[in-house]
Amino acid sequence: MKMIRNKNVYLFLFLFIVSACSSIPKNTADGCSIFSERYLWYKHAKKTEQKWGTPIYLQLAIIKMESDFDWLAKPPRQKLFKVIPYKRPSSSFGYSQAVRGTWRQYKEETGNKYATRTRFKDSVDFIGWYTNKTEKILKISKNDAFKQYVAYHEGWGNYKNYKNNQKIILLAKKVENQSKKYKAQLNNCRNSLTTKKYIIF
Repeated sequence: MKMIRNKNVYLFLFLFIVSACSSIPKNTADGCSIFSERYLWYKHAKKTEQKWGTPIYLQLAIIKMESDFDWLAKPPRQKLFKVIPYKRPSSSFGYSQAVRGTWRQYKEETGNKYATRTRFKDSVDFIGWYTNKTEKILKISKNDAFKQYVAYHEGWGNYKNYKNNQKIILLAKKVENQSKKYKAQLNNCRNSLTTKKYIIF
């Protein structure tokens, strides 16, 4: 009987931790609000900034646009005859909406072989890796949120064609504006974030 109770307690704790770590923050438009709910996310984003040089506000802006912080986000299914559900347009998945092939490349190049697209820690590290390669390949500064997002969305090879694509220009402008908002917000709460040491989630 005691063993059953212990198993139930462990199961409850496991489910509590999973739900606490994976649920969508209440206000995804506010960087301070996000990190007040998910302090470990701040630590992961800060580590990515130190490792790859990718600003935290850019990491958040890309995730906001790609998945709105939904760890299980996928592209909506296409429809046959506008009614019948069909296949998804890409293999994009998770916080960063990385596709399988690019995710595989990231794991191979970084040695992070157990990385998963549903984990925030791995997702921001992926964004750091990707934006760092964009800077090397296309000579785009990590402070240029507009062009970084164009390269993130279109890929390094298709980047040069973006000026003919009004949709991606509109999306990139949204990311640029959101990154500016995150930057201003984080400047106001950065001191409080760096003094927190004993937060579990």
